[in-house]
Amino acid sequence: MKWQKASGKLLLALSVALAVGCAPVQERPKSESGSDQLIYPGPPDEPRFVFERTIFGSADVVPQRQDLALKRALTGELGTSEGLAKPYAVAVHKGRIFVSDSAERFVKVFDVVEGRYFKIGDDDKGPLAKPLGIDVDASGNLYVADASAKAVMVYTRDGKFIRKIGGPKIFERLSSVTIDSIGQRVLVTDIGGVSSDQHKVRVFDTVTGNHLFDLGKRGIGPGEFNLPRDAAVGKNGQIYVVDGGNFRVQIFDRDGKYLQSFGSVGKQLGNFARPKEIATDAAGNVYVVDAAFGNFQIFNPDGDLLMFIGERSERSGPAKYMLPSGIYVDEDGRVYMVDQWFKKIDVFRPHALAADAGFLGKRPKVPGQ
Repeated sequence: MKWQKASGKLLLALSVALAVGCAPVQERPKSESGSDQLIYPGPPDEPRFVFERTIFGSADVVPQRQDLALKRALTGELGTSEGLAKPYAVAVHKGRIFVSDSAERFVKVFDVVEGRYFKIGDDDKGPLAKPLGIDVDASGNLYVADASAKAVMVYTRDGKFIRKIGGPKIFERLSSVTIDSIGQRVLVTDIGGVSSDQHKVRVFDTVTGNHLFDLGKRGIGPGEFNLPRDAAVGKNGQIYVVDGGNFRVQIFDRDGKYLQSFGSVGKQLGNFARPKEIATDAAGNVYVVDAAFGNFQIFNPDGDLLMFIGERSERSGPAKYMLPSGIYVDEDGRVYMVDQWFKKIDVFRPHALAADAGFLGKRPKVPGQ
């Protein structure tokens, strides 16, 4: 996927940002002719993404019976919905959306295809204490970085506890977990802390749980980290690590050899102010959330800026964020963005993908029909 490094609209936004000395503000997306779809970027640039939907709670996924929907329309009675308290990260497998909720201490599951909602980690067999970063493998097994337990908890797609990886003797301050593209390795990001030297990404064998090797140590040089936040695996097994305190993304090969980095602290496009989670798509493009800018920036595999989506806002709305954190790109190229402040998940569809295509395009039958 060859995109422009920065469109004319992005360059204009950049010049404005430099003039006023603040973070770049996303232009309001334009609606497509004859529709109310919000597209990114706006014309005259070639559209890449369409805002598709927002998920606030179970009612946005579980179909309502027609008779109950009619009753609510006539009486004004509000339906029941279990929402998000403090969502952090998101992972998706074939239309099943997993969201970690660190305040309510479990992973909430919104299955769009089945029209179903349930929770993982709220029982005695595999309880969660403070779930943060999450990921899924090709089979849909769920991996959860539990910051309080200092371990990675592993569950089946339906929430049955399988095992845990690590523990207090292995990890200090867990932030995220990532499964590589072929499902052989688990990458666990240990953010360390102000008084700690354990700022690294630890790599384990997925099947045995054996420790294989580590990436990085505390520092500011190439291959060193200061408060690493998250990792993602791109094309050819390259590992991308958000080096939060150094305001950059570092790139390593599959065996942990440092290759290069991109980004620096600043208020311009392509800079970072408070980078958090990271994701990659099938083409190898890299998506980085910045909590200070209230957006996610998209880079090519080498770190060249392609575009960005979102703006910081005190009011919730499509692509409006106060405290964004998690991001994920699913099998169909849909992008999922979590905002902790507005307690929501925004979903963006590739412009070339039809609304009824892919896993999220499948809608469950409404009860009573």
